[in-house]
Amino acid sequence: MSSINAEPKVTEGRRRAAIVAGVIGNVLEWYDFAVYGFLVSTISHLFFPAGDPIVSILLTFAVFGVGFVMRPVGSILFGIYGDRYGRRKALSAVIFLMALSTLAIGLLPTYPQVGVLAPLLLVITRLIQGLSAGGEWGGSTAYLVEFAKEGRRGFVGSWQQVSVGAGFLLGSATAALFNAILTPEELMSWGWRVPFILGLFVGLLGAYLRWGLDDTPAYTRIEQSGEVAQSPLAEAITQYPRETLTAFGITLHNTVAYYIALIYMTGYMVTVSKLPQPTALWIGTICLAVFVVLIPFMGALSDRIGRKPLLMASCVGYALLGYPLFVMASSGDVTKAFIAQLLMVVMLAPYAGACPAAYSELFPTRVRYTALSIGYNTAVAIFGGFAPFIATFLIRETGNPLSPSFYVIAAAVITFIVLTRIKETAFKPLQ
Repeated sequence: MSSINAEPKVTEGRRRAAIVAGVIGNVLEWYDFAVYGFLVSTISHLFFPAGDPIVSILLTFAVFGVGFVMRPVGSILFGIYGDRYGRRKALSAVIFLMALSTLAIGLLPTYPQVGVLAPLLLVITRLIQGLSAGGEWGGSTAYLVEFAKEGRRGFVGSWQQVSVGAGFLLGSATAALFNAILTPEELMSWGWRVPFILGLFVGLLGAYLRWGLDDTPAYTRIEQSGEVAQSPLAEAITQYPRETLTAFGITLHNTVAYYIALIYMTGYMVTVSKLPQPTALWIGTICLAVFVVLIPFMGALSDRIGRKPLLMASCVGYALLGYPLFVMASSGDVTKAFIAQLLMVVMLAPYAGACPAAYSELFPTRVRYTALSIGYNTAVAIFGGFAPFIATFLIRETGNPLSPSFYVIAAAVITFIVLTRIKETAFKPLQ
C-alpha cells in the first residue's frame, strides 16, 4: 500500500483545474438524471394515465426506481474500465451516455399518442440513464479524493456531493421555473420536454470538460509501476469483501435519506399536504441550495474531527426526528413543510460532506472505482432509487401519511450500527 507522498507531483494549478472540471462534469451528469424526479406529477399524467392519481404516481416512481436497477451493472462495467484504463476515460463515456438517454426522454411520444409503447420506451431510457449513473458516483468520488492533498480528502471529496446536489438543484430550479412561466396546458403539451432536451447540451459540455482532464496522481502511479489490477472485480470480491459490504451498509441511510428528503418530499407536499406544485418545487429548490452550501463545510470539518462523528450524528438525527418532521411536512402548512424539509437536509449535510472520503478510504487505488461503485450502487438500487415508490406504497397500503418516516428511521438505525463497527480512516494515508 502506498501513501500519497509516493505519487507523481502535481502542480497546484493542475490539481485545482482537474477538481473544478470534475465537479462541473458531475453537476451536469446529475442534472440529466434528476430532472425526471422533479417532473413526476406531469410525467405521471402523460405516460401513466389512471383513474387513481396515486396509482399514476406510483407507476411513475416505479420507473424512477427502474433507473437504479441498472446502476450495479453500470458500476461493474465502468468500474472495471476505470480501474483498468483510467478514471478520465470512464467518466467521459459515462456522461456522454447520460446526455443521449436524457435527450431521448424529451423526444418520447406520450401515452395518448402511442399507448403502452410510451411507458415501455420510458423504461428503456431510464435503464440507460441508470447504467450511466452506476459508473458516475464511484468514479467521480474516487477521482476527486485521489486528487486531494493529505489532510484535505474530506473537503475535496465533499465537492462530489456538492456537485450531485448542485445537479439536483439545477434540475429542481429548471422544473420550478417552467412550472412558473408556463400554463399547466403548455407544460403538459410541450414544456415538460424542454428540461430533458437541454440535458443533451449540458451533457456534451460535461463530456468535453472531462475529456481534457488529467488522470489522478494515485492512478498514474500504479499505472507507471505496472500495478493496475487486471481483474478488479474478482479482486474486489475476493480480497475486499468486508469493505465492499461495509460500503453497502453505510449507504443505506445515505441513499434513503437523500432520495426521500431531496426528491420524494416535493411530491409528498403536493399529494399529501395539498400544497400547490410550484410552491413545493420552490421549497425543494431552496432546501437543496442550503444543502449544497453546507456540504463543503462538513467535509472540511471531517478532516479535523474525523468521518465517523459526522456520519453517526446524521443517523441519530434522522432516527430521532424522522417521525416529527413528517408530521410537520404533512400538516398542509407551508411554513411547517418548509421547516421540515430544511431540517432534513441540514441533518443530511454532515453525512454528505464526510461520506465520499469515507467510501474512498475503504479501498486501495487499484480496485477503488470498482469496489466502491458496487457497494454503493447495489444499496442505492435496492433502497434509494425505489425509496419514493416505497414511501408512496406505504401510504397507500396503510392509509397513514406518516408511514414513510418508519422507512427513513429504519435505514438510519441500521447504518448507525454498521458505523460503530468500522475504524476511523480520516487521519491515515490513502491506500
